[in-house]
Amino acid sequence: MPSFKFPALVVITGPESTGKTTLAAGIAEEEGWIWVKEYAREYLEDLGRPYTMHDLELIARQQDRLIHKALREGKRSGLPVVLADTDLLTIYIWSKVKYGKVSPQIRKALMSTMPDMYLLMYPDVAWEEDPLRESPNDREKLFSIYLRLVKEMNIPFQLIKGEGQARIATAKKAIKSFLK
Repeated sequence: MPSFKFPALVVITGPESTGKTTLAAGIAEEEGWIWVKEYAREYLEDLGRPYTMHDLELIARQQDRLIHKALREGKRSGLPVVLADTDLLTIYIWSKVKYGKVSPQIRKALMSTMPDMYLLMYPDVAWEEDPLRESPNDREKLFSIYLRLVKEMNIPFQLIKGEGQARIATAKKAIKSFLK
């Protein structure tokens, strides 16, 4: 019997431009699961200025709200999984990398919404230019930070490599194995 309550929260995480959104959309469509999009993208597209530590706190609160809303909806619908295109771990890492520190609000939010499983995206796909992306040359370095933190958090995770349908198949297999 699983040690989590349904629906399980499966978070797709990793450095920029590793296919998180593509993977989340593909799995959600194929399986009929709820997909929580990355709120930071929506927020930053409309910001019109460089983001600040305060903006990261606002993004963290809203991402957390969206995840909890999706979990409630998933429970009402009887879904086994809710996917999130990111979570507070990414905001935690960006805060640490960009500002050298993490606010207590972001730390608290990270610890309050722990996923049941991470799908950790390896940066083995081509970089796609995007005005919101900041680190085309640091994906390996960022990946090592994600890997270290996921291990420290003691959350089950699966490393996801490969391209296209192979990547989706690996991720779906990992989720289904975790659910058993």
